[in-house]
Amino acid sequence: MNAPLFHMVADAPIPVAPFSHAVEANGWVLVTGQLPIDPDDDSTPLPEGIEAQTHKVFGNLMRVLHGLNLSLEHVLSARVFLTDFHTDYQAMNMVYASYFPPDRRPARTCVGVTGLARAARVEIDFIARRPQHVR
Repeated sequence: MNAPLFHMVADAPIPVAPFSHAVEANGWVLVTGQLPIDPDDDSTPLPEGIEAQTHKVFGNLMRVLHGLNLSLEHVLSARVFLTDFHTDYQAMNMVYASYFPPDRRPARTCVGVTGLARAARVEIDFIARRPQHVR
């Protein structure tokens, strides 16, 4: 096994806690959960509504993936955390589904939680796999 790589991506949001944006080992890439924060201005208020927050989370996740020369097509699994599961689940799903083709959706877990950092309504993390020919 190769030593793990701990990635900090320059264009990704500033971490809200002590963590790496992603950790990579043997082609597996674990992308830390992203919040709907503005990666260019950490002081900007969070977007209003679950749809806008979900789009912002995907934008941040794609920034991390892009910084590692990966994309959504490399994502194999996702975990979604919602603070108001019953209210936000359906609307979040509509936005989530728009990012993946119907025949190429990652495995997924979605759970309700009592709270998220920065009072966000949604957080999503990914597990991706680097193709053997990309380095």
